[in-house]
Amino acid sequence: MTDPVTRAAELLKEHRESIDRLDSILVYTLGERFKHTQAVGKLKAEHDLPASDPTREASQIARLEELAEKANLDPKFAKQFLNFIIQEVINHHKQHQE
Repeated sequence: MTDPVTRAAELLKEHRESIDRLDSILVYTLGERFKHTQAVGKLKAEHDLPASDPTREASQIARLEELAEKANLDPKFAKQFLNFIIQEVINHHKQHQE
């Protein structure tokens, strides 16, 4: 049997390994998401569509808040996170229109 401090260090290491793995998943997932939003931005620019779609954005925010609640994630944080991503996507779309 290991002492409590050694066991805590082992658990800490396991948690940190999981966190590192999940951070990698987040980065690659965001990379994949932005590939698609870049394609959307190009399509919008080619067809003279607005960079922003408030109806879609509101729908996505509501959907993400619901998912956050199911995942035991603070919906307010999820909304702030998605708003940040949406703003970045709109900025990319505007760049395609220039």
